[in-house]
Amino acid sequence: MQVFEGLGAVPSGFGPSAVTIGKFDGVHPGHRAVIDELKTVAAERDLAATVVTFDRNPLSLLAPEKCPESLVSNAQKIQLLESAGVDATLVLEFDRALSEQLPEEFVRTVLADALQARIVFVGADFRFGVRGSGNVELLDRLGKQYDFEVRHIPEVIASGTESRRASSTWIRELLTEGDVATAATQLGRLHSIRSTVVHGERRGRELGYPTANLSPDIEGFVPRDGVYAAFATIPGGRFGAAVSIGNNPTFEGVPQKQVEAHLLDQKLDLYGESIELEFVDYIRPMRKFESADALAAQMHVDEDDIRAVLARTGARGSAAPA
Repeated sequence: MQVFEGLGAVPSGFGPSAVTIGKFDGVHPGHRAVIDELKTVAAERDLAATVVTFDRNPLSLLAPEKCPESLVSNAQKIQLLESAGVDATLVLEFDRALSEQLPEEFVRTVLADALQARIVFVGADFRFGVRGSGNVELLDRLGKQYDFEVRHIPEVIASGTESRRASSTWIRELLTEGDVATAATQLGRLHSIRSTVVHGERRGRELGYPTANLSPDIEGFVPRDGVYAAFATIPGGRFGAAVSIGNNPTFEGVPQKQVEAHLLDQKLDLYGESIELEFVDYIRPMRKFESADALAAQMHVDEDDIRAVLARTGARGSAAPA
């Protein structure tokens, strides 16, 4: 997949293309249904299947107080789009200049000139240009002017529901509640975060459960505090893991929202290594224990529960039927 960081990175002569535009936060099944249709039409017409997305949620600039935390980092999103089979992704910097761009200028510079769009897929509520002044009706008119067809994307219904639309908002709500198992069904994969392993207080090692402590610079949405069954991917492979999120109230002075992972049956020096955690299921809330010994006893129970969950899930990490 070609990745263009900004309009100026699109090479002269790129295209012609089939294009869809959006935030694509999480690249969930609703997004992938659009991408599958995009790819089908692009293949039929010998076009480059192209996604146009943004380096941040536009609300982070337009209404920061309403801007939700992203499900994935830009790097994660690019990887997910590549795995979905997109030919090219254009990442636009959503800055003040772009937010104030007239809809006609956006269509001319991005869709017509840079991407040579022949088909553009958008939802019925698609808005673009300064203050959202452009809509699907205007896009249709501009399409006739610049020789591209506009196709409307139907809503995709979320898995296991009759009417709820697949959305990043719902997935974010599930993760905020700690319901990583349901979030996985709505994402079509296990939700993951990644970071670098840093030195911690070595309390886990003293309790017989050494942990990999994640740097606070975490990519991806961190679920609610608690203990989780997970898979951990490191340079040496993919392993079952017990993951703790929170401030570990049994001990004083632990930073809020610390993420630690104990890799089952592994004794590895991971400092400085990259680690990705895929969440399988919620085990229990974070709580304060009377002593370190009581915490260690609970961690033994947690390990048994986590092993059982991961055994049901399987090595591939696909959610098992309830």
